[in-house]
Amino acid sequence: NDIDHPLPEQLSLSAVLNALADPIRRRILVRLTIHAETACGGFNDCAPKTNLSYHFAKLREAGLIQTRQEGTQRFISLRRDEIEARFPGLLDSVLRAAEEEEGV
Repeated sequence: NDIDHPLPEQLSLSAVLNALADPIRRRILVRLTIHAETACGGFNDCAPKTNLSYHFAKLREAGLIQTRQEGTQRFISLRRDEIEARFPGLLDSVLRAAEEEEGV
């Protein structure tokens, strides 16, 4: 696996909050709470394809998602346990508010 992910102790509150500030990225995370692991192509309705890789990179660099390569596809999943351990309650609060915004 050649995809870099920060270790849990390297997660920065500033990077996490910055990543969570974008509504497209919040929509991606809300979807990951419903579907534990999803192929990157499963988010094409969230944003233009050209922008999705940028958003995935921002989420991965902040430590919010895990990306796994399988053949030519990439799958992403939420790093809920690591985020919860590092910043208790933050992710659930943000996702709850995002779900309300989205009407989920």
